[in-house]
Amino acid sequence: MLVPIRCFTCGKLIGDKFTEFESRVKGGEDPAKVLDEAGIKRYCCRRMLISSVDLIDQVLPYYNKKSPAL
Repeated sequence: MLVPIRCFTCGKLIGDKFTEFESRVKGGEDPAKVLDEAGIKRYCCRRMLISSVDLIDQVLPYYNKKSPAL
């Protein structure tokens, strides 16, 4: 998954917090509580983590391998 390294709006470093955020939320914890504990207080940064979507599984079926040059 390609997670943004920095917030698009303010430039704060958020990429290093994504794996912990994702694992704890999948474990059943409240996303707001996890973000608060990680020290992410700005709405713009919270949006970056909450709205991240893994699109690679949706794109792969349309990938065509390059055919060798003739």
